[in-house]
Amino acid sequence: NNTHVSSPVQIGTLTNWNLVYSSYYHTLSIKTNGTLWTWGFGYYGMLGLGDTNHRSSPVQLGTLTDWKNISGGRYHSLAIKTDGTLWGWGYNNYGQLGIANTSNRSSPVQIGSLTNWKQICCGFYFSMAIKTNGTLWSWGNNSYGQLSLGDNTDRSSPVQIGTLTNWKLISCGRYHIVSLKTDGSLWSCGRNLEGRLGIGDTADRSSPIQIGTLTNWKSVSSSQYHSIALKDNLG
Repeated sequence: NNTHVSSPVQIGTLTNWNLVYSSYYHTLSIKTNGTLWTWGFGYYGMLGLGDTNHRSSPVQLGTLTDWKNISGGRYHSLAIKTDGTLWGWGYNNYGQLGIANTSNRSSPVQIGSLTNWKQICCGFYFSMAIKTNGTLWSWGNNSYGQLSLGDNTDRSSPVQIGTLTNWKLISCGRYHIVSLKTDGSLWSCGRNLEGRLGIGDTADRSSPIQIGTLTNWKSVSSSQYHSIALKDNLG
């Protein structure tokens, strides 16, 4: 239904949900059997169900059982399969699906042919990913330098950010990103209104900049207008 709730309500009665990602207008989830389920707004095909209809209950996306990781932006979605391939669907006006054009897709389409994708995140109209070799990649809208490529030019295909191979974790906000390296250092880039980059000012950045000098950061998360991080204080 479309009724607001102010306390937790169980979604169905199943007990085999493994991973869930709630985005701006839709939700994606993977079960322990590797199937992918989506629900919420269907604008631009962002549910991946071959249409633009809304869904108020989880609906299985296809019949495949090899989905591993998921992420959702404002109107688009990304997913990684167990074979390391990368897939996208939904709104693509800025090239955020990474398929070398700006056409929307209402069903999953493979992004390139590589099989070494490890982690993904979706911002408002852009996407980021880390490969198994520790390299960092970005594509889509770049109005505030959030692609971390040193400019404000949009990209419709994945582009590597620098040459480093020690990126560990990435989180996308509305127009900014926060990332973590394997050495425990914390980095950010993009829109910095309200100080969401955590670097002591409000100036935008188009290249990754380190947040402080500490190397005991453990996890990061970016939201629409702010960022948070967790330290490892036991090491």
